[in-house]
Amino acid sequence: MSGALLKKLKRQILLAAHSAGEGHIPSAYSVLDLLWVLYDRVMKVDPVRPNDPTMDRFILSKGHASLGLYAVLAEKGFFPSSSLETFCAYESKLGGHPDCNKVPGVEASTGSLGHGFPMAVGVALGSRVRRFDNRIFCLIGDGECNEGTVWEAALLAAHHQLGNLCCIVDYNHSTDRALQIGDAVAKFRSFGWEALAIPGHDHEQIHRALTNRHPTHPVAVVAETIKGHGVKCMENEPAWHHRAPNDQELKEILMELS
Repeated sequence: MSGALLKKLKRQILLAAHSAGEGHIPSAYSVLDLLWVLYDRVMKVDPVRPNDPTMDRFILSKGHASLGLYAVLAEKGFFPSSSLETFCAYESKLGGHPDCNKVPGVEASTGSLGHGFPMAVGVALGSRVRRFDNRIFCLIGDGECNEGTVWEAALLAAHHQLGNLCCIVDYNHSTDRALQIGDAVAKFRSFGWEALAIPGHDHEQIHRALTNRHPTHPVAVVAETIKGHGVKCMENEPAWHHRAPNDQELKEILMELS
Protein backbone atom coordinates (compact mmCIF):
# COMPACT_ATOMS: atom_id res chain seq x y z
CA MET A 1 0.00 0.00 0.00
CA SER A 2 2.64 2.53 1.01
CA GLY A 3 4.74 1.76 -2.09
CA ALA A 4 1.86 2.49 -4.46
CA LEU A 5 0.91 5.58 -2.50
CA LEU A 6 4.46 6.94 -2.51
CA LYS A 7 4.65 6.46 -6.27
CA LYS A 8 1.40 8.38 -6.62
CA LEU A 9 2.81 11.24 -4.56
CA LYS A 10 5.97 11.21 -6.66
CA ARG A 11 3.89 11.45 -9.83
CA GLN A 12 2.01 14.42 -8.36
CA ILE A 13 5.30 16.13 -7.49
CA LEU A 14 6.67 15.49 -10.97
CA LEU A 15 3.55 16.80 -12.70
CA ALA A 16 3.48 19.90 -10.51
CA ALA A 17 7.09 20.73 -11.35
CA HIS A 18 6.55 20.05 -15.05
CA SER A 19 3.54 22.36 -15.11
CA ALA A 20 5.41 25.10 -13.24
CA GLY A 21 8.59 24.72 -15.25
CA GLU A 22 10.62 24.55 -12.03
CA GLY A 23 10.99 22.76 -8.72
CA HIS A 24 13.44 20.80 -6.58
CA ILE A 25 12.16 17.33 -7.48
CA PRO A 26 15.15 15.23 -6.27
CA SER A 27 15.13 16.96 -2.89
CA ALA A 28 11.41 16.24 -2.53
CA TYR A 29 11.98 12.58 -3.41
CA SER A 30 14.85 12.40 -0.94
CA VAL A 31 12.62 13.34 2.01
CA LEU A 32 9.27 11.89 0.91
CA ASP A 33 9.52 8.61 2.86
CA LEU A 34 10.54 10.50 6.00
CA LEU A 35 7.65 12.95 5.68
CA TRP A 36 5.07 10.27 4.95
CA VAL A 37 5.95 8.14 7.97
CA LEU A 38 6.10 11.25 10.14
CA TYR A 39 2.62 12.46 9.18
CA ASP A 40 1.00 9.05 8.76
CA ARG A 41 2.32 7.15 11.77
CA VAL A 42 4.14 9.43 14.21
CA MET A 43 2.81 12.95 14.61
CA LYS A 44 -0.40 13.96 16.34
CA VAL A 45 -1.90 16.42 13.85
CA ASP A 46 -5.38 17.49 12.77
CA PRO A 47 -6.06 19.11 9.37
CA VAL A 48 -9.24 20.62 10.83
CA ARG A 49 -7.13 22.45 13.44
CA PRO A 50 -3.84 23.15 11.65
CA ASN A 51 -2.94 26.04 13.97
CA ASP A 52 -3.53 24.23 17.27
CA PRO A 53 -0.28 24.79 19.24
CA THR A 54 -0.90 21.72 21.42
CA MET A 55 -0.53 19.38 18.44
CA ASP A 56 2.81 17.98 17.29
CA ARG A 57 4.56 20.43 14.99
CA PHE A 58 6.89 20.09 12.02
CA ILE A 59 9.23 22.60 10.40
CA LEU A 60 10.79 21.89 7.01
CA SER A 61 14.03 23.80 7.39
CA LYS A 62 15.25 22.76 3.92
CA GLY A 63 12.37 24.66 2.38
CA HIS A 64 13.35 23.92 -1.22
CA ALA A 65 11.95 20.40 -0.70
CA SER A 66 8.52 22.02 -0.41
CA LEU A 67 6.90 19.84 -3.08
CA GLY A 68 7.42 16.79 -0.87
CA LEU A 69 5.72 18.51 2.05
CA TYR A 70 2.87 19.84 -0.11
CA ALA A 71 2.14 16.36 -1.50
CA VAL A 72 1.98 14.84 1.99
CA LEU A 73 -0.13 17.66 3.45
CA ALA A 74 -2.59 17.37 0.56
CA GLU A 75 -2.82 13.60 0.98
CA LYS A 76 -3.53 14.12 4.68
CA GLY A 77 -6.38 16.55 3.97
CA PHE A 78 -4.84 19.92 4.81
CA PHE A 79 -5.84 21.18 1.35
CA PRO A 80 -7.08 19.59 -1.90
CA SER A 81 -4.58 17.61 -3.98
CA SER A 82 -5.73 19.64 -6.98
CA SER A 83 -3.91 22.62 -5.44
CA LEU A 84 -0.62 20.97 -6.42
CA GLU A 85 -1.45 21.84 -10.03
CA THR A 86 -1.04 25.54 -9.12
CA PHE A 87 2.52 25.13 -7.80
CA CYS A 88 4.50 28.35 -8.42
CA ALA A 89 1.67 29.85 -10.46
CA TYR A 90 0.80 33.54 -10.09
CA GLU A 91 -1.06 34.11 -6.79
CA SER A 92 -0.83 30.40 -5.87
CA LYS A 93 -0.50 29.57 -2.18
CA LEU A 94 2.08 26.92 -3.05
CA GLY A 95 5.37 28.63 -3.75
CA GLY A 96 8.80 27.20 -4.35
CA HIS A 97 9.42 27.59 -0.62
CA PRO A 98 6.67 27.09 2.00
CA ASP A 99 4.82 30.11 3.41
CA CYS A 100 3.16 29.63 6.80
CA ASN A 101 0.85 32.57 6.13
CA LYS A 102 -0.62 30.90 3.06
CA VAL A 103 -0.40 27.11 3.33
CA PRO A 104 -2.46 25.19 5.92
CA GLY A 105 -0.22 22.88 7.93
CA VAL A 106 3.01 24.79 7.26
CA GLU A 107 4.47 25.91 10.58
CA ALA A 108 7.26 28.21 9.35
CA SER A 109 8.24 30.10 6.23
CA THR A 110 11.60 28.62 5.27
CA GLY A 111 14.03 28.52 2.40
CA SER A 112 17.06 30.42 3.63
CA LEU A 113 19.04 27.47 4.95
CA GLY A 114 19.88 27.38 8.63
CA HIS A 115 16.83 29.35 9.79
CA GLY A 116 14.10 26.73 10.26
CA PHE A 117 16.04 24.65 12.77
CA PRO A 118 16.61 27.53 15.23
CA MET A 119 12.90 28.31 14.94
CA ALA A 120 12.11 24.71 15.85
CA VAL A 121 14.32 25.00 18.95
CA GLY A 122 12.36 28.09 19.99
CA VAL A 123 9.04 26.36 19.39
CA ALA A 124 10.18 23.36 21.45
CA LEU A 125 11.27 25.61 24.32
CA GLY A 126 8.00 27.55 24.14
CA SER A 127 5.95 24.36 24.16
CA ARG A 128 7.74 23.16 27.27
CA VAL A 129 7.25 26.51 29.02
CA ARG A 130 3.53 26.29 28.23
CA ARG A 131 3.49 22.66 29.42
CA PHE A 132 2.22 21.24 26.15
CA ASP A 133 2.63 17.48 25.86
CA ASN A 134 3.68 17.60 22.22
CA ARG A 135 6.73 16.97 20.10
CA ILE A 136 8.50 19.29 17.69
CA PHE A 137 10.10 17.83 14.57
CA CYS A 138 12.43 19.59 12.16
CA LEU A 139 14.01 18.34 8.95
CA ILE A 140 17.31 19.79 7.78
CA GLY A 141 19.60 18.89 4.88
CA ASP A 142 23.19 17.71 5.08
CA GLY A 143 24.27 20.79 3.11
CA GLU A 144 22.35 22.90 5.59
CA CYS A 145 24.60 21.52 8.30
CA ASN A 146 27.29 23.78 6.88
CA GLU A 147 25.40 26.70 8.42
CA GLY A 148 26.69 27.90 11.77
CA THR A 149 23.17 28.59 13.01
CA VAL A 150 22.48 24.85 12.95
CA TRP A 151 25.16 24.18 15.52
CA GLU A 152 24.31 27.23 17.62
CA ALA A 153 20.74 25.96 17.79
CA ALA A 154 21.90 22.41 18.55
CA LEU A 155 23.98 23.68 21.46
CA LEU A 156 21.05 25.69 22.82
CA ALA A 157 18.64 22.74 22.54
CA ALA A 158 20.97 20.47 24.50
CA HIS A 159 21.56 23.16 27.12
CA HIS A 160 17.81 23.47 27.73
CA GLN A 161 17.35 19.68 27.69
CA LEU A 162 14.64 19.79 25.05
CA GLY A 163 13.51 16.20 25.09
CA ASN A 164 10.45 17.20 23.04
CA LEU A 165 12.62 18.08 20.01
CA CYS A 166 13.64 15.78 17.15
CA CYS A 167 15.89 16.88 14.31
CA ILE A 168 15.88 14.76 11.15
CA VAL A 169 18.93 15.13 8.91
CA ASP A 170 18.32 14.34 5.24
CA TYR A 171 21.81 12.97 4.61
CA ASN A 172 21.73 12.51 0.84
CA HIS A 173 25.39 13.54 0.45
CA SER A 174 24.56 16.34 -1.97
CA THR A 175 27.01 18.58 -0.15
CA ASP A 176 29.97 16.18 -0.39
CA ARG A 177 31.31 17.87 -3.53
CA ALA A 178 31.60 21.17 -1.66
CA LEU A 179 32.13 20.41 2.03
CA GLN A 180 31.82 17.00 3.64
CA ILE A 181 30.26 16.99 7.11
CA GLY A 182 31.50 13.50 7.97
CA ASP A 183 29.99 11.63 10.91
CA ALA A 184 26.84 13.62 11.66
CA VAL A 185 25.82 11.26 14.47
CA ALA A 186 29.11 11.85 16.30
CA LYS A 187 28.79 15.59 15.80
CA PHE A 188 25.29 15.76 17.32
CA ARG A 189 26.36 13.54 20.21
CA SER A 190 29.29 15.85 20.90
CA PHE A 191 26.75 18.67 21.25
CA GLY A 192 24.82 16.72 23.91
CA TRP A 193 22.18 15.12 21.70
CA GLU A 194 20.89 11.58 21.53
CA ALA A 195 21.66 10.58 17.93
CA LEU A 196 21.29 7.60 15.63
CA ALA A 197 21.63 6.80 11.93
CA ILE A 198 19.03 4.96 9.84
CA PRO A 199 18.40 4.07 6.20
CA GLY A 200 16.15 6.94 5.18
CA HIS A 201 13.81 5.06 2.86
CA ASP A 202 12.97 2.14 5.18
CA HIS A 203 9.58 2.94 6.70
CA GLU A 204 9.85 0.61 9.69
CA GLN A 205 13.25 1.92 10.71
CA ILE A 206 12.06 5.50 10.19
CA HIS A 207 9.07 4.80 12.44
CA ARG A 208 11.19 3.26 15.19
CA ALA A 209 13.65 6.14 15.11
CA LEU A 210 11.03 8.91 15.12
CA THR A 211 9.11 7.37 18.01
CA ASN A 212 12.32 7.21 20.03
CA ARG A 213 12.23 9.92 22.68
CA HIS A 214 14.71 10.76 25.43
CA PRO A 215 13.35 12.50 28.56
CA THR A 216 16.04 15.19 28.70
CA HIS A 217 18.05 15.06 25.47
CA PRO A 218 16.90 16.23 22.03
CA VAL A 219 17.10 13.45 19.44
CA ALA A 220 18.84 13.64 16.05
CA VAL A 221 17.90 11.08 13.41
CA VAL A 222 20.48 11.01 10.62
CA ALA A 223 18.69 9.48 7.64
CA GLU A 224 20.89 8.10 4.88
CA THR A 225 18.90 8.97 1.78
CA ILE A 226 19.26 9.05 -1.99
CA LYS A 227 18.63 12.34 -3.75
CA GLY A 228 16.04 11.72 -6.46
CA HIS A 229 15.14 8.38 -4.89
CA GLY A 230 13.07 6.11 -7.12
CA VAL A 231 13.90 7.70 -10.48
CA LYS A 232 17.08 6.38 -12.09
CA CYS A 233 17.95 9.45 -14.15
CA MET A 234 17.65 11.70 -11.09
CA GLU A 235 19.35 9.65 -8.41
CA ASN A 236 22.48 11.46 -7.22
CA GLU A 237 22.57 13.52 -10.41
CA PRO A 238 23.42 17.17 -9.62
CA ALA A 239 22.06 18.42 -12.95
CA TRP A 240 18.54 17.64 -11.72
CA HIS A 241 18.81 19.70 -8.52
CA HIS A 242 16.50 22.48 -9.72
CA ARG A 243 14.90 21.79 -13.06
CA ALA A 244 11.67 20.47 -14.53
CA PRO A 245 11.41 17.56 -16.96
CA ASN A 246 10.69 18.19 -20.59
CA ASP A 247 7.75 16.42 -22.21
CA GLN A 248 9.73 13.34 -23.21
CA GLU A 249 11.39 13.03 -19.80
CA LEU A 250 8.01 13.45 -18.15
CA LYS A 251 6.60 10.57 -20.17
CA GLU A 252 9.53 8.29 -19.37
CA ILE A 253 9.60 9.09 -15.65
CA LEU A 254 5.83 8.64 -15.29
CA MET A 255 6.22 5.18 -16.83
CA GLU A 256 8.96 4.39 -14.29
CA LEU A 257 6.68 5.53 -11.47
CA SER A 258 3.61 3.67 -12.74
